[in-house]
Amino acid sequence: MKTKPKSASKAKSAPAKRAQSKSSTDAITLLKTDHKEATAMFRQYEAGKDKLSDARKTKIAGDICDALTVHMKIEEELFYPAVAEEVDGAEDLLAEAKVEHNSCKRLIDDVTGGSPGSDEYDANVKVLGEYISHHVDEEETELFPKVRKSGMDLKSLGAEMLARKNDKADMIFGGALAG
Repeated sequence: MKTKPKSASKAKSAPAKRAQSKSSTDAITLLKTDHKEATAMFRQYEAGKDKLSDARKTKIAGDICDALTVHMKIEEELFYPAVAEEVDGAEDLLAEAKVEHNSCKRLIDDVTGGSPGSDEYDANVKVLGEYISHHVDEEETELFPKVRKSGMDLKSLGAEMLARKNDKADMIFGGALAG
């Protein structure tokens, strides 16, 4: 009796696990994953900012800005409109989130247009991280619990958001992001 080599069975099961993960990811889980990834990138930048080369700073800061840009787009295009339509009492939180996004976009422009050798560069990355930390805290402690209680179809919304995220990532990075 022939048995499959272990590598072949692993290769077959990994895509199946990814497909299952993608199909079961709800909108809030997807956004929380993005939040964790952004937080980790900011920590990496802060931990090494005095030791990193300018090229490495530019790479990490660029990755942060690209990831945040994609994240904000899927929130603005899909998540926030769905929440506005389905969740009573979320108007103030959504208005504040949009203002925070606009402030972050200005900082992203400053970072991407800046020079990593300047003091302002590190300060812009740091302040962007602080804005994002505040924004994440409000979403996760105030907005997301309201959304969960609303009974919205978060799985369908999550699938739509993941597809849009991958489309945006293709445009920015030239490849798909895992969700």
